[in-house]
This record gives sequence, structure tokens and C-alpha cells, in this order.
Amino acid sequence: MQDSQPRRQLALSEEDQAQFQLMQETHLLVKNMAEREQATVKAILDSLYEVGSVRLINQKVSTKILRGPLKRMAHVSKPVFRLFAWRWFKRNCPQLLTNWLFTQVQFGDRSLLIEQDDSKLIDVAPVHKTLPPIVEKQAKEIMALRGRIALLTAVVVCLACFVCLNLLA
Repeated sequence: MQDSQPRRQLALSEEDQAQFQLMQETHLLVKNMAEREQATVKAILDSLYEVGSVRLINQKVSTKILRGPLKRMAHVSKPVFRLFAWRWFKRNCPQLLTNWLFTQVQFGDRSLLIEQDDSKLIDVAPVHKTLPPIVEKQAKEIMALRGRIALLTAVVVCLACFVCLNLLA
């Protein structure tokens, strides 16, 4: 009986080594696929940049006047993004894809589950769905101030452009 235990551990380590070797081969295959399909990957990155930059500008810039020039600037900066994105993709994505693929074939590994200890739980007070009136008033004032800041920022940018154009003329 004692003799069978070391053999079982040896079999597990050989199995783990085989899995590790297969995952290394998968990593190399994904890396080669990325190199072979460089044009496809760059087209995907370009599409993601277009969609992401427009959505980010629309989400973060509240002044409609500034959105147009920012979108044009984002379009002009696309080649620089393409260069850095391709380098990042070659360096990181094969390993990220390999790790993700490995997690997909683990099929609910029970060793990763951690049992929770109820003694360490903290009681939490219930959260009110409505804010107190003073907080709502302060939130409205903050939103009004943000609108004023956006307007003043647009005015400053326009004035700076006007001054630069006058200096060039």
C-alpha cells in the first residue's frame, strides 16, 4: 500500500509536465498565428481603435464643440497607436490567449475553490436607495459647476487657437 502512493505522485507530476509542454506548444502556435496573420490583427486593432476612441470621446467630453476636433486628432494619431498596439499585441496577447484557453479546458477545477469562513464576515448596514436632500442639492451644484468648467475650457481653447493663428499670420 505504501508503495503505490509515490507512484501516484510521480504520475501526477508527469501529467502536469505533459500539460505544461502542451501549453508551451499552444503558446508557440498562437504566436506563429499572430505573426502570419499580422495584417488581420492590425485591421482588428484599427477597428477597435476607431470604435474605442469615438466612444471614449463621446463619453468623456461633454462639450459638443470639442468632440469634432478631438475625433479628428484621434484619427490622425491612429498610425502611432497602430505601432504601439502591434508591439503590445506581439508581446502580450499570445500568453494571454494561451492562459485563457487553459482556463477554458480546466472544467471547474475544484482545487481553485476556496471555502469561506463565516466567522470573518462583516455585518453591513443597509444602503438607502435615495440620497438625503442636501446631498442631492450638492450633486446638482456640482453638475452645474462641471458645465461651467466645460464652457470655460472651450472658451480658453478657442482663444488659444485664435492667438496662435494671429501669431502665425
